[in-house]
Amino acid sequence: MGNHQVLNNSGINISSQDTWYALTTAELPDGIALTHISLLELLHKQEKLNVLLPFADLLSATNTLVGGLLQQVYELLIHHTGRLGVWMTADTDADALAGLSEFLLAQALIVVHVPAFTDGRDFSFVQTLRQLGYKGEIRMAGAFGRDQIAYLLRVGADSFVLSEHDMKSSTDFDLSQAFTALASAHSGRSAASLPMFSGA
Repeated sequence: MGNHQVLNNSGINISSQDTWYALTTAELPDGIALTHISLLELLHKQEKLNVLLPFADLLSATNTLVGGLLQQVYELLIHHTGRLGVWMTADTDADALAGLSEFLLAQALIVVHVPAFTDGRDFSFVQTLRQLGYKGEIRMAGAFGRDQIAYLLRVGADSFVLSEHDMKSSTDFDLSQAFTALASAHSGRSAASLPMFSGA
């Protein structure tokens, strides 16, 4: 994986405490997790690791959880891991999430990968997960803009995977400002705790 860092919702680098591994697949994008592991390596580990699985590989063509052999592999992974999470792309149909809410609510971490920023789908995707009642950590990865961080926090994102390039402050944009841009608005209350379209 490339050189990435994980920042929490206050902009603090928490990379050294991050314990998540992404399960290696041919479709695994760079930056989903700081480290990755193959299925074979995972099954030979004595300790139980925290592992992110590709959400798309757990779904059938009709956006339902697959059964059969893949269900058995998933159950095997449950027994060989400490905690499980999933990564998904912001291109996934957000409407399909409601039918999978029971599965999603059981995940310790959901990483939303933005393959390319073309619209506001990543915002609505995070908001949909929160509206379904997801209380765990939502982590953003991929091609979201640094200037979008404050708005992603506002709809419910908790942490962010940033590349070394994104971590470097430029003369026209200070990364720390991305985490405080909306905090002083709304009569001094944290914007992250307010509804998306609050008039307060």
